[in-house]
Amino acid sequence: MTDSANGPASYFPSIEAKYGHPIAHWKELISSSPLTKHRELVAWLKTEHGLGHGHANALVAHTLAENTGK
Repeated sequence: MTDSANGPASYFPSIEAKYGHPIAHWKELISSSPLTKHRELVAWLKTEHGLGHGHANALVAHTLAENTGK
């Protein structure tokens, strides 16, 4: 990660530090989940994996955008 990351990626260093997993771990979880809607995925990360709302939202937004090519 670079210090100049913008948008959801700007949260990545703090996500890795706080939860002890690389971003690739979270992206794989999101991509392999049967859930597909943004809100559902955020709620799942919060309830099942203990992420805060902002961190879950950033991971889901970035992963879904990457997976859809946006």
